[in-house]
Amino acid sequence: MLVSVVMVFRQVDRGDPTSLHEQVTAEIRRAITEGEAKPGERLPPARDLAAVLGVNTNTVLKALRELRDEGLVTFGRGRGVTVVGGAPGRAAVLAQARELVRFARRHGYRPEELARMIEGLR
Repeated sequence: MLVSVVMVFRQVDRGDPTSLHEQVTAEIRRAITEGEAKPGERLPPARDLAAVLGVNTNTVLKALRELRDEGLVTFGRGRGVTVVGGAPGRAAVLAQARELVRFARRHGYRPEELARMIEGLR
């Protein structure tokens, strides 16, 4: 089954200091984490993803290679790119966020101060 390009993927933010390929990687990883792209499903061709995301095809290919190296997708000759596993997901991000809040509190920062610091990282 082929994942819908329009339903799953959003445009990248060219104003974000994060590189385009990292944004694309994160967006595909998010789709896998949220179950929008499930194990066994094929991702759309890189050319189609690039058009929807507003980036160069090579940017998408670089992101897909990174996800392949992480074990989230596989490349199949004549079969395209298939999702093979789930990303750590929201629970893992929340666990790291809780640890960051604990760390900040130990160093005298309140959660609202930490939120301002994080917001300033954009």
